[in-house]
Amino acid sequence: MKRALVTGITGQDGRHLAEFLVGKGYQVFGLVRGQNNPKAQMVQDENPALEVIAGDLQDLSSLIAAIEQVQPDEVYNLGAISFVQLSFNQPELTADITGLGVLRMLEAIRVVGGAQNNPIRFYQASSSEMFGKVRETPQNESTPFHPRSPYGVAKVFGHYTTVNHRESYGLHASSGICFNHEGPRRGLEFVTRKVTNGMARIKLGLQNTITLGNLESARDWGYAGDYVEAMWLMLQQDEPDDYVLATGETHTIRELLVAAARVAGYDDWSPLVNQDERFERPAEVDILTGDAGKAREKLGWQPKVSFDELVELMYEHDLKEEQAKADTKRR
Repeated sequence: MKRALVTGITGQDGRHLAEFLVGKGYQVFGLVRGQNNPKAQMVQDENPALEVIAGDLQDLSSLIAAIEQVQPDEVYNLGAISFVQLSFNQPELTADITGLGVLRMLEAIRVVGGAQNNPIRFYQASSSEMFGKVRETPQNESTPFHPRSPYGVAKVFGHYTTVNHRESYGLHASSGICFNHEGPRRGLEFVTRKVTNGMARIKLGLQNTITLGNLESARDWGYAGDYVEAMWLMLQQDEPDDYVLATGETHTIRELLVAAARVAGYDDWSPLVNQDERFERPAEVDILTGDAGKAREKLGWQPKVSFDELVELMYEHDLKEEQAKADTKRR
């Protein structure tokens, strides 16, 4: 039985990946920060086969201890301060966890095992936010980076640190440059979930409007459940490498609103939305479109869930969840 250690286990991708790996017959360990992490029980209830282990991306010694205890075949580093807007408010924390956290984990792997003694395979969750102010469209593995947020800057550091450890120490270390991938497990602070959850609450009469910032930002949105398969596929290759993971389609937030309103049964979304400049970023990323040709060719991977299917999936989940909450309150 293969053993995998996953950081960011309580997040959207971590939960999807844990399910996927358990389905593949892995023994999965999820790194959780703090002794009383409120989300630890949630992920264990959701996935009883998952074993939680203490560790902190800000503490190298805890990562070394975790690697020594688990003796993983594969490490998936999904842990990060992942909300871009928050990174502007807490840039130092973002740099420490999202950037230096990658370095610490790679050093822990190198110290405990190394490429020859214990060939642990490593996956780094890189991000399309590294492209930022894009130099070309679509973006591929060769497109220069121009990050536009502390989050994007930290991800660039983590990405190149992964490349450096691969080239310097021979580690099997790969990066997935993931474009936006969403689903019902996405946090409510992210715009996709904010829209689908808000539309569900409006449908149930629980709120009147959704407040958003820039409606013209365009993103390449896919389904998170599809993307974790590609993460796993990267670590099954003989040689490590970096891959863009994307759908190749771009939709604006305005188009997201149209799709969500349509699923909810509204012909016109505009009366349901307020714009507030407080929700706009100091430096905006206007458009991201990924070219996943390399992943299709070398990994045999392509996303299965379309944009419209994704929006409907998220809306139906939120409608059911909000209805259940409302019913509980009435009892």
